[in-house]
Amino acid sequence: MAAPKIFITRPIPETVLIQIQAECDVDMWHTSAILPPIAEKIPPLDGLMTYGHEPVTAEMFDTSPNLKVVSVVGVGYDHVDEDAARERGITLGHTPGVLSDTTADMTWALLLAAARNVVPAYNHVQVEKQWHYYDPNILWGYDVHHSTIGIVGMGRIGYAVAKRALAFDMKVLYYKRNRRQDWEEELGIEYTDLDHLLKVSDFVTLHVPLTEETTHMIGKVEFELMKPTAILVNIARGPVVDHGALYDALRDGQIAGAALDVTEPEPINTDHPLLDLNNLIIAPHLGSATIQTRMKMATMAMENLFAGLKDERLPYGVVQPPEL
Repeated sequence: MAAPKIFITRPIPETVLIQIQAECDVDMWHTSAILPPIAEKIPPLDGLMTYGHEPVTAEMFDTSPNLKVVSVVGVGYDHVDEDAARERGITLGHTPGVLSDTTADMTWALLLAAARNVVPAYNHVQVEKQWHYYDPNILWGYDVHHSTIGIVGMGRIGYAVAKRALAFDMKVLYYKRNRRQDWEEELGIEYTDLDHLLKVSDFVTLHVPLTEETTHMIGKVEFELMKPTAILVNIARGPVVDHGALYDALRDGQIAGAALDVTEPEPINTDHPLLDLNNLIIAPHLGSATIQTRMKMATMAMENLFAGLKDERLPYGVVQPPEL
């Protein structure tokens, strides 16, 4: 019996790859400079492991009659047509939970860097080589401790961000579609509507999934509500923020600064006007990028892949096998 045919859209840790190769005929895309040709690769596949956010569409599924499973290396799966997979009996898995703390850490790395001018300070000393004497009047930032943080999207990552905020003696507000009174009682955080959160927060962090409802949920109107001293951190998905409105808000001093781990498009175009701003930090989607977490993600994705190929229930499934 022929080994199942698998395409992996980005390199994964070698120890995990070796395990998959022991049971499958593996084709892995080895470059990030060129997008993986999923549409070209998918027709003969039994399984697809996606490690990025390129769309996987119903039209692609229709060209792949033997496809059993799509295994996403990551928690977000909005780039995969979930309904089309379910209609065709294709299982879909992701890697929830494992990256919550790591992504929360990155949220705080961006928040602190933006608040305390870490990147301009680095440029001043190491790139521009302008630190010739101690000047107490440069690069003043904003206190994080005892300020107010507004968390938009209170899932696992938002919860982890809130826990860290308490260590900074911050007032924690949150907004989400379904209120979590148990977390309010546990952590001492406050639920509020989005408009109020934006008006009173010193720092706003975004952790919502990308849906029609959340696309450009932070735009011109929302920036007008925010404090001129506020800092926005987006670690959710790029299209959650209207980049044109963000540029205007940062350029005009409507908000003090922003830090993005995600953009629209991704990667952001090298001639995008946002890249010319000095009150913005952009990271290349590093939310879960630690050795420990990426290894766990790849392992969970492998487990989903193997289960799907065997028509078994996926341990971390979104779309499970149809009942036999």
